[in-house]
Amino acid sequence: MTEPRPRQPGAHDRRLQGDVRIVGAGLLGTSIGLALTAKGVDVALADLSPTAVRLAVDYGAGRPAAAGDRPALVVVAVPPDVTASTVAAELEAHPEALVTDVASVKGSVLAELRAIGADVSRYLGTHPMAGRERGGPISARADLFVGRPWVLAGHDGISYRAAGAIEDLILDVGAVPIELSVEEHDRAVALISHVPQLVATAMAARLRGASNAAVDLAGQGVRDVTRIASSDPGLWVQILGANAGPVAGILRSLRDDLDEAISALEHPNASGSRRALADLLGAGNAGVARIPGKHGEDRRYAQLIVMVDDTPGQLARLLTEIGELGVNMEDLRLEHSPGAPIGFAEISIVPEAEERLIAELEARGWRIAGAS
Repeated sequence: MTEPRPRQPGAHDRRLQGDVRIVGAGLLGTSIGLALTAKGVDVALADLSPTAVRLAVDYGAGRPAAAGDRPALVVVAVPPDVTASTVAAELEAHPEALVTDVASVKGSVLAELRAIGADVSRYLGTHPMAGRERGGPISARADLFVGRPWVLAGHDGISYRAAGAIEDLILDVGAVPIELSVEEHDRAVALISHVPQLVATAMAARLRGASNAAVDLAGQGVRDVTRIASSDPGLWVQILGANAGPVAGILRSLRDDLDEAISALEHPNASGSRRALADLLGAGNAGVARIPGKHGEDRRYAQLIVMVDDTPGQLARLLTEIGELGVNMEDLRLEHSPGAPIGFAEISIVPEAEERLIAELEARGWRIAGAS
């Protein structure tokens, strides 16, 4: 008789039942493994790279997959161009398991699975809206998904009820499940992820021929716009190719806006030119105000800009003192130019704490450069 498995730490507060197999020990796969093992889930890791598996295991994301594993849920976290074939192989190898993937495009994966006759009654694609500029197990974090949207991309071959274990996984790693159709998902990510990647990349490409003097002037504006431009080109060629139609449609609309702005700038004194620019800038204000959460222009938060001397320990002291004052930082952004003696910390807080925090920080010798 088999001895019952000892209850693992954290098992009492998890929703997911059964073992999980993760195929792909990169950033997402390893981060999922870290979050699930912290909940006491038995996670088996597989990857074409033995080194990636060993690294993920060393970091605590699970154990190496074994021949006798019988997972209840398989998570495929591999590059987009091999996602469908990997999902199909996992469906065949584990006929009792539910299979999901975390690729950033859903329509092409589902279409390929249907074309090869895979059993999509046990497949539901998902997409966690979380990541980092750097990939691999070294960059993985157990809290990568906390508070982040995670899309369940539904299709008519499986019900959300039948895919309940996938929602359990999403909740267990701290994410927020969002139900969309495959088509809705691909249109949405084209707008909020794929086109921004191209825009950031195109802007960053302009810096190649810039003078050193110009680049030395770079502030938070250009850093914000180009932050994601260092992403892996090979991966993004796959993503953009898989979602080409929706991305191209949005780029055409963006091109129309740019053409109108160019025309206004080429003829700045022509009738209507200044209004065209003002309308575009105003539309941008309205658009950014719709971004939810901390990182958009969320009116629920006030912003303080604190001047920080460029000496060791000053930023740490600021953050420590804000904590000692009992004020919760909702967000933090830093701006600092190389060689400058000071930097700026933009801190987002709830409005009711703004007046007290300003007074307390000034009393402690901090200089407030602005508040909004």
